[in-house]
Parts: sequence; structure tokens; C-alpha cells
Amino acid sequence: MTRPSFIRTLVAVCVSAMLAVALSGCMQQAANQANDQQSENREYMTQVNQKMDDLDSRLSDFVDAVSRGDVVTMRTQADNAFKVLDDLSSLEAPEPLKDVAAGYVDGANSLKDALNSYIQLYTEIDGATTTDPFDWSTYDSRLQAIQDAYNAGIDKLKAADEAAAGKD
Repeated sequence: MTRPSFIRTLVAVCVSAMLAVALSGCMQQAANQANDQQSENREYMTQVNQKMDDLDSRLSDFVDAVSRGDVVTMRTQADNAFKVLDDLSSLEAPEPLKDVAAGYVDGANSLKDALNSYIQLYTEIDGATTTDPFDWSTYDSRLQAIQDAYNAGIDKLKAADEAAAGKD
């Protein structure tokens, strides 16, 4: 082999080696980015799951207060639920889960509206007097509308959970 031919071969081998190293570095970086994204997604969903567990407890306490017709405790438990719903809404979602986060925020807002409506209804009942009685003829329809709004909020949260599960 002549010297120029040997040098060309050596250069070609060196260039091939450098390209292989560069490509493996890119592939490793892409794998690291994918792992980082999965970690961010898992961290977000862990936070969401914790908030949902807290919310379940708060809503259970709220339902207990409703069953007793205890407006003061309803307000307290609703405020506790609102804190959890606000925390849920303020979680920073990673980019691939932004649509899921929007579903959680939408569900949280629907639940807030329903809880406030429950409190308003029971406050009206509690504040009724003989001179200004509560209109019981509208009670069933109002309660059904509130329950429907509450169920819609829960359904939106479930839909967000299903969307998140579909992202796996």
C-alpha cells in the first residue's frame, strides 16, 4: 500500500470512528431526554394522585356535612376541598400532559361551582323563616341540577385520569 493510500484509509477510519461516537452521543442524549420526560410525567401524576386522594377525603367530609344539613361545616369542608382543587389546578404539568392538566382544571372548577351551589341551597333552607319560607317546590329540581353539576365535575376528573393513562 502506498503512503497516500494508507493516509486516505486512516483518515476514512478516523472519520468513521468520529461519526460513530457522535451518533452514539446523540442517541444517548435522546434516550436521556426520553427518560427525563417520563420522570417529569410520573412526578406530575404522583402529585395529581396525592391531590385526588386528599380531595376524596375532603369531599367525603363535605357529603357528611350535607347529610346532616350542617351549613357551617359544609362551608368549612368546601373551603378545605377548594384548597385541594386550587393546588391541583396550580400543578405545573409537563408539556405532553398539558391537555390532561386542562381536564383536571376544568373538573376542579366544575366541582367548585357545585359545592358552592350546595352551600347556597342549604343556606337558603337554614335561613328560611315563617315570614320568608323556603320554596320547597323547587328543592328537588335544584338539588338534581346541583348533583348533575357535581357528577359532571367528577366525570371530567375521571376523563382526565383516563387521558393520562392513555399517555403511558
